[in-house]
Amino acid sequence: SVSGTAIMVEGGQLKDVCEAGCPPGTTVEVRDLFYNIPARRKFLRSESTEAAHVDYQVRLHALSSPETRFIYRKDGKISFDIPATDDRRVRIADLGSRQDLANLREVCRLEYPGMAVSGYLGSPDAARKSRRGQYLFLNGRPVEDQVVWRALAEACRGTLPGDRHPAAWLWLEMDPLLVDVNVHPSKREVRFHRPGDLRALLLEAIGDTVKRKASYGPGAAPLSGAVSSVVKGSVVEGEISEFAYPRRVNTESVAGENDEQLHPDRGAIRVKESDSGSSGPRTWTTEVQPELVAASGGSEDLSFHVMGVLHGSYFILEVSDGLALLEGEAARERILFETILGVMKKGEAESQGLLVPLLIDLESRDLDVVLRNVDNFRLAGMELEPFGAGTVQLRGIPSALSEVEPRDLLLDMVDELVHSAEGKSSRELAAEKFAAKLARAGAKRGRCSENEGKALLKQLFECDQPYITPGGRPILVEFALSELERKFGRS
Repeated sequence: SVSGTAIMVEGGQLKDVCEAGCPPGTTVEVRDLFYNIPARRKFLRSESTEAAHVDYQVRLHALSSPETRFIYRKDGKISFDIPATDDRRVRIADLGSRQDLANLREVCRLEYPGMAVSGYLGSPDAARKSRRGQYLFLNGRPVEDQVVWRALAEACRGTLPGDRHPAAWLWLEMDPLLVDVNVHPSKREVRFHRPGDLRALLLEAIGDTVKRKASYGPGAAPLSGAVSSVVKGSVVEGEISEFAYPRRVNTESVAGENDEQLHPDRGAIRVKESDSGSSGPRTWTTEVQPELVAASGGSEDLSFHVMGVLHGSYFILEVSDGLALLEGEAARERILFETILGVMKKGEAESQGLLVPLLIDLESRDLDVVLRNVDNFRLAGMELEPFGAGTVQLRGIPSALSEVEPRDLLLDMVDELVHSAEGKSSRELAAEKFAAKLARAGAKRGRCSENEGKALLKQLFECDQPYITPGGRPILVEFALSELERKFGRS
């Protein structure tokens, strides 16, 4: 035929069918999507939030069909115009960041009876605290399923910290008879008739991708630097050397693998002390107690003495009547919370400017969360502003968080806000809640070092509430000496 056919539908009713000149192929154009008043208008959120949801859905369908060109106009302006392509990586880069294109790890196509999977994994650095970086397409349609997410997490276990989820783009092809799509009205959730086979398929395909990258030597691939520590079984292990150096220098420290060598020496010293005081243990107790009370009058943290680090997360403290365990991450969270909250209340943000402003591409929903809390970010010392479609420019971070990677800090903060009351309301968070979320995101700095224990204790006991986190979790857990003696049958 030398001409095409134009079909016009308005409000669900067929209006016109006529001939039209057009190139080969099919073009679908949707205009004025919300021309009528929704039946549940009172349940809608702000215009920016609803627009972010629409943008997200369009991007999802664009990802699912890279062979189709998508043009998205918003308020008369083109939000994005991405051409058709046969390479899924190009479509991922068009809708995300081209900087991550070289870091994509291909999940080679693998087929089982009635099903097949292919796709890509992001670099370990792109992992997030939420699953917002994971996309699943079943027979060309975006869906969500816990079987797939659990299999993905299991396949990547040991290569990422426990609280991180890998970035992934997975395309599933399955016999329609093996899946039920009528589980949820939105058709986003599905139910598989053979979940065990699907799990085995994903574990094999994704596991091969992780192992293949882990076996590369230095410089063999763009990701070699990021996955060099994966060979040991955990990305976190790549950071251990930074904290292990002081422990090897300090012969009195007890942490990690040196515990078995150093513990006998420490035990001998303790026996000697107990022998020296064995003639009058009650007298020894009465002599020490007044000194501890007098010392604690000046600074409460003087009654705690750092003895070592347990599993890189807990400080072992000796106290006057027993021992205590202090969680390093919880202590840092309390310190950061009071520091950031004080700055926000004074309105004098202490920001450390970045030498080169950082441009961060965000998903439409993440961008909406950031822009609605931009005033709180500014009060906390985090200077950012919109920089084109889907991009923000980060020019400074709070001085108290100068050691944290800026991009990771912002993404972790977005994940914290999404899983809080911010996800249920279009209003900004109050300063106290925002400071708590920012402190929690910035408190994760890897393993604890025994050398930082004394300074951490000093800062902690300068806080108004040194024993609990802003969320109510305990920071210190004490074990009385009488309880320990009872455990060992000495009472």
